[in-house]
Amino acid sequence: MSTLPDRLVALTFDDGPKSQFTFAAPLLKECGFNATFYITEGLRFLVDKERYMTWEEVAALDADGFEIGNHTQHHKNVTTQSDDELRVDIDHIDTRCAQYGITHPTTFCYPGYSNGPEAIEVLRQRGFRFARRGVAPEYPYHDEGGRGPAYDPAVHDPLLIPTTGASGPQWGFDDFLWAVDQARDGQVAVLTFHGVPDLDHPWVHTEPDLFERYVAHLRDNDFTVVALRDLANYIDG
Repeated sequence: MSTLPDRLVALTFDDGPKSQFTFAAPLLKECGFNATFYITEGLRFLVDKERYMTWEEVAALDADGFEIGNHTQHHKNVTTQSDDELRVDIDHIDTRCAQYGITHPTTFCYPGYSNGPEAIEVLRQRGFRFARRGVAPEYPYHDEGGRGPAYDPAVHDPLLIPTTGASGPQWGFDDFLWAVDQARDGQVAVLTFHGVPDLDHPWVHTEPDLFERYVAHLRDNDFTVVALRDLANYIDG
């Protein structure tokens, strides 16, 4: 296993709100940062193009070098699905990516953070390199954001990468500083965001000015900010 550098942060965004494309991604690009955008056609992705990205916009993120990850077609709790249902949900996003010329997804995000051994085995069989979950069970899960463990490749299954910081009304700048401080001693800080702002789901909303503070801190303090797939550059096997 390779030695992970200190100050390594993996930045992830869930569900495809329009503000990720119009606000968050341009700010990250300006700083030379990468990130993963996990796309699903669940929620209101297909019916509200004012609040959610189009597939053309998702393709534009891919063209800019950002990672597009698989978040399933329907955004269902994977523990309630059969193996075949999950495979179909995964296939649909892969097919959409192929249709729009988007790089084939190699990482996965569990809808609603729920996961189980059957789903993990489906992902393993499909060849996903990494998959991200939430903060539980190591830390209590709060709908409105919270702290979680850093990702330690020596401890965690790469298909169960924890969220170190989940942005929301209960997770602020002090929590952010705590999360990125975990990026040391062979561990990675994995941050999860939704909309910036998130108009449909206020419990995972991030204020744009606060997000700007987060990005400025990462830029000004020499953090390496990567997409989840980029961890393969640091981790062997």
